[in-house]
Amino acid sequence: MAACLENVQIASCLWFEGGDKRNALASMVAGTLFFLGWWFMIDAHTKYPDDTSNGYLICGICGTLSLLMVNSVTNSQIRGDAYDGGCLGARGARGWLFIGFVMGFAAVIGSCWIMFADYIYNNDARHLWPGYALFLQNLFIIIGSVTYKFGRSEDNWS
Repeated sequence: MAACLENVQIASCLWFEGGDKRNALASMVAGTLFFLGWWFMIDAHTKYPDDTSNGYLICGICGTLSLLMVNSVTNSQIRGDAYDGGCLGARGARGWLFIGFVMGFAAVIGSCWIMFADYIYNNDARHLWPGYALFLQNLFIIIGSVTYKFGRSEDNWS
């Protein structure tokens, strides 16, 4: 059975070979995921205004701040190659990245908690879409953040 898979060849796509195209694709995918996340929450908040609380938007705001924090630090700053300035140097950049990821994952966990506590287990909730939208918003924001952080090639910047 495994012998039949040895002859399979995947065609090389010339579009991905250049670093500029990879950066463009990573930017488009990450931006689309970020847009879809906020679009889901805006849709749920406008369609069911009585079933959503304005306080639930704090999860999305924390996820957006996480996206900005994670992507404001380059990989060379994390490694300590090109970053000697600042108060803390590479250690401060690593701490900033860590806090950004913690905020992003905390937003996903918080939105999951709200989804289950207020929408799925609550029998009084008339609609489940606001809970799903809140979770999908934060999930798409963190996936977009990770896509933009690790999908880019920083070789062209040096």
